[in-house]
Amino acid sequence: MPSVKFSKSMLLELLGRKISDEQLVNRINYLGANVESLEGDELSIEIFPNRPDFLSEQGLARALKSFLGIKTGFRTYIVKKSSVKVIVDKSVKNVRPYTACAIVKGLKFNDEKIKSIIQIQEKLHVTYGRNRRKAAIGIYPLEYIKPPIYYKAVHPEEIRFKPLDMNKELSGSQILAIHPTGREYAHLLEGLEKFPVFIDSKLNIMSMPPIINSNTVGKVSSQTRDVFIECSGFDFDYLHVCLNILVTSLAEMGGEIYSVEVCYPEKKRITPVLDAKEMKLDINYVNKILGLNLKESEVKLLLEKMGIGYKKNKALIPAYRSDILHQIDLVEDIAIAYGYENFKGKMSGVATIAAERPIEIFMNKIREVLIGAGLLEVKNYHLTNTDNQCKLMNYSAELVELENSVTQEYTVLRYWLTPSLLETLKINKHNDYPQNIFEIGTIFRINNAFETNVKESEHLAIALCGNDANFTRVKQIIDLLMSSLDLKYSIIEADHSSFIKGRVGRVLVNDEKIAILGEIHPQVLMNWSIEMPVSVIELNISELFKILNIVDEDIIVGSAVEHHTSERVHVKTKKSLKKKANNRSEKNVSKKPSKNKKK
Repeated sequence: MPSVKFSKSMLLELLGRKISDEQLVNRINYLGANVESLEGDELSIEIFPNRPDFLSEQGLARALKSFLGIKTGFRTYIVKKSSVKVIVDKSVKNVRPYTACAIVKGLKFNDEKIKSIIQIQEKLHVTYGRNRRKAAIGIYPLEYIKPPIYYKAVHPEEIRFKPLDMNKELSGSQILAIHPTGREYAHLLEGLEKFPVFIDSKLNIMSMPPIINSNTVGKVSSQTRDVFIECSGFDFDYLHVCLNILVTSLAEMGGEIYSVEVCYPEKKRITPVLDAKEMKLDINYVNKILGLNLKESEVKLLLEKMGIGYKKNKALIPAYRSDILHQIDLVEDIAIAYGYENFKGKMSGVATIAAERPIEIFMNKIREVLIGAGLLEVKNYHLTNTDNQCKLMNYSAELVELENSVTQEYTVLRYWLTPSLLETLKINKHNDYPQNIFEIGTIFRINNAFETNVKESEHLAIALCGNDANFTRVKQIIDLLMSSLDLKYSIIEADHSSFIKGRVGRVLVNDEKIAILGEIHPQVLMNWSIEMPVSVIELNISELFKILNIVDEDIIVGSAVEHHTSERVHVKTKKSLKKKANNRSEKNVSKKPSKNKKK
């Protein structure tokens, strides 16, 4: 979570009210941020990832105004129409295909405000933009730019401009090799034949996203009054929210927002759009979750205290709020406005003894074995998209789709884990090899036998990436894993379009198919832009757990839980327990002295 440093005096000026340091810290903490320190005029705050609109003094002050009752309700921003057009060329389709743009006029910058804008830009890059991978932001003095503006992709050697803080003209390739920011983010353009650029009608290169602005036409100063803003990336809706956060922060500085016409090859879009997003809100659901008995009028006041409007059973969500995706998010805001300190605790009427789930103990055993083998555990989202799960894998499957997906990047629940590991390898191409990783997580498959029509299972996926990543290497891993679980298994030939034919097999335990392993097909590696061989195992932990028939009621599990923190957990099967018990009995019998021998 990022930490930002704000000026307390600027924050209070924006609030238009003097409050004590104690109250200021208390209210910020209860609002959902965490004050780390307050020394003199410097306020250091940890901002949680779900509230990127808090990354500027203006955004935090806006939320505090509502929370403190100074100015409550939905905040309306006027967007005027400009004549500026941004023409998106089809050449960026496979590079960085989308942009959302705006103009803000009438700003009065000083050093403190410039510092604030730079901070929110960089913090948005790191958090919301995922280190510029999902969103990159450019802010330019409008007086140096001659519209219309073109967004296109060109060969690196055709790109020549002076990057920020340099007086020397460099090519696109040289920027990645020489400029500090270029070296830091070079991996984002690695492997591309063409790099994206923004160019004005005078052919001045404004920037090379997601790397750097031009020092000539892309540097904001205290003399700047009007700015052009662009956000580039891979999901238009995602970029639009990012743009909304920026322009509303600048509007709180006194700027006037103007829209821009973004002309894509297939259609035109007007950005920004700051209209409210409507979401139905069930008052009974709110009261059930919070254990309260709020009336509709009370819910309306509490939402307004969080800067959210309410009208006819619908919440009116500001365009800069990226965190409200479901009713439960509104419930959280209502709870914050009600005051966590005002909730009264209740003693549960059920007395239980906590214990770790047997399957968790089993999965921890697997983790220990794989970490001991030198593998690194990773974690990925349950949400993904059809391209990742099927198209890039040369595979076809019936996926669980979301009815109300917010972005194109997250539209389905993952059917298997292997694509997630390949995405992790793709992102980490700039790191050293070999890269040997694993993930234990939940997968979701359509199954009408369940009430939700979806069956959830725990899976293990292992990916070995490097020059020696082959079938033999993954078989060694499965040998190690099965040996540690005291299991016998067999491998039969299999056919799977994501793997190389003849180098893929199914793992059988007690004649049940519980895993697939093999070498990833070269075409799949090309789809993911991975240049090293990759071999993979994907194992159904839930099915293996059932086969093993793990003891969950006797002393074995209790003992495993008791000693989990101090020594390695030993998970045993009923069969292995009986076998070992019989062996001990046989040994005891053999050691018993014969009646014919003297003691």
